[in-house]
Amino acid sequence: MPRASIIAAALACLALAACNQTAATPPSPPPGAAPGVTPSTFRMPEGAGCAAEIAQFKAVLKNDADTGNVGQSVYSRATADLGRAESACAAGRDGEARSLVASTKTRYGYR
Repeated sequence: MPRASIIAAALACLALAACNQTAATPPSPPPGAAPGVTPSTFRMPEGAGCAAEIAQFKAVLKNDADTGNVGQSVYSRATADLGRAESACAAGRDGEARSLVASTKTRYGYR
């Protein structure tokens, strides 16, 4: 089989494969919010220790959900996962709580 025929066949396969993909519709932001844009009223919670770290990540998650950058199901799962971190923090296990926050961030693509 000539090389040009192989290349043409490969390109045809790629073109057909692209036709079968569907685009996901992103969630709509709440009324009055610009899609994907953090409002100027957003403020990061202040404080120190594991409680502040948890509150800050929850605020980022909420903002991402409100602006349509994260779906409601992801937001719900991530905040539920943070429950273990909140329990560890409340019990005085700061290191464990911070580790749980870090693993939750990684699981959902945050740094």
